[in-house]
Formats: sequence, structure tokens, C-alpha cells
Amino acid sequence: MVDCTPPTDAVDAAVRRALTEDLTPLGDITSALLDPQLVTVARFVARDPGVLAGSACARRTFELVDGDVTMQWHRDDGDVLAPGDVIAEVRGSLRSILTAERTALNFMSHLSGVATLTRRFADAAAAGGPTRIWDTRKTIPGLRALEKAAVRAGGGVNHRGNLSDWVMVKDNHLLGAPITDLVTRARAAWPGRTVHVECDTITQVGEAVDAGADALLLDNMDPSMVAQCVALVADRCGDGRRPLVEASGGITLDNVASYAAAGVDCISVGAITNAAGVLDIGLDIAAPAP
Repeated sequence: MVDCTPPTDAVDAAVRRALTEDLTPLGDITSALLDPQLVTVARFVARDPGVLAGSACARRTFELVDGDVTMQWHRDDGDVLAPGDVIAEVRGSLRSILTAERTALNFMSHLSGVATLTRRFADAAAAGGPTRIWDTRKTIPGLRALEKAAVRAGGGVNHRGNLSDWVMVKDNHLLGAPITDLVTRARAAWPGRTVHVECDTITQVGEAVDAGADALLLDNMDPSMVAQCVALVADRCGDGRRPLVEASGGITLDNVASYAAAGVDCISVGAITNAAGVLDIGLDIAAPAP
């Protein structure tokens, strides 16, 4: 099973920023009016169907607000949720639970939305073939590692995490030099890095393959043209090692299966991170114990 746990340092940094945003400068001045001895039980409950992500952020939120609050988890990231499913149970100070509530829900609802949309794309693509859904760098600044973990929770896979991960020659880079030159320079400067080339035409695909690119991004092509490019790559490479082939641009739930059927290895979809809606999750709080 794929590990969909986000990096601990990314979780901590994001949650601390969120709590600072919510509690500066005076803290939760409304919850401070409550008796600190009031203790309650609250449950995170799914209101809509979807896929869970973001539990680490919710957990860290409560740890930072009040270390005495306890959490019992009934669902893990990557689990499919039905309306009414109890995700986790929280026990502790009513005041603390109310202070942490919105921050925890914001993270879980957003990241579960990413996981849910990713799962929809992965399921739709599976109808066309064994193609993987890839994310992009189109993420909310500061939340990339968390969103990429949510993509994994939804059954997708991660593209490069940042500009240092591998060389990616895109159309605007080609304004400065041709594909062959840039691939050659990349091999000389970064011999251990993957070299990925964006191609807008079949001619560019042929040039990138001949130059020795490790991966090709077929950008804004229709499925029939993508299939032609996949065939060209197979023909040029024969039985030898061939580059990974990715389709990107204009991919929707309605057409993703057609792109998968064209024979690509991966389909990248910016929408799974930059256009995912939130999953409706609520926190049901019981009356505090006397």
C-alpha cells in the first residue's frame, strides 16, 4: 500500500501558521469565556461521500492547542467515507475543542477534497487502461507536501515536488534553445537527474526521443494525436528502453479514459489540487459533562 503520510515538518509548519493566523494577537477570546473545567466529547463526521486525507493536520492542531485533548481515530487517510461515518472522536476541554475545531476542519475538508477528486479521476482513467493519475505543481503555496500526500491518499501519484527534483524542459524554455541542445546541456550539468521534455507536436516528440529524454509530456493533444505519439515512441525505441509518456492539458473526468486508452503511462491533472472542492466534514459536539 502506498504511504500517504505527509512529512511531519510540513504538517507542523502548516498547522502552526494556521493557528497563528487564527489566534493572533489575543487567542480565542470567545472560548475563553467558558469554564476551563467543562469537558466534552466531539466526533468528526463525514457529511458527504469521499476519501479521507488530512488527519495528521487535525491531530497536530489539537496537540498544539491542548496536549490533554485525546483523539481516537476510526478512519485512516485513503479510506472511503460514506455520509454519517465517524472519522475520529475527540475528548477534552470544550474550550480547547472549540478553539481547534475550524483549523482542523479546514485542513481535513480541503485535503479530503483533493483525495476525493483524485480518486474520481483514477477510477475514470481505469476504464481506459492501467494509466496513473499524476499531480502537478499547481498547488496552494505552502501546502504542496500536504496536497501531494492527499493525492496519494486518493490513489494518484506524485509528479516532481519542486524545481530541483528533475529537469523539465517546457515550451517557454524552448524559446531559448532547441530540445536537443537543452537535453545535452542537462545531461552535462545534472547527469543524475531525470530529463523531461514537453512536446506540442509529433515532430518534437521524435526530436526528444532521439535526444535521449527520459520522459515526454504530450501537451494539449487530443487522444488520437496522443496515440500517434505513443506509437512513434514505440517505433523509435523498439525493444530498448523508452521514455515515460505523459498526457497533460485539457484532461477532464469525461475524457480521461480516452487518454488512458491511448497508451500513456501517466496523465497529469492540475485540477486535482487547484480546483478540488472541499469534502463536507462536520464536528458534532456533545453537551459538556457537568
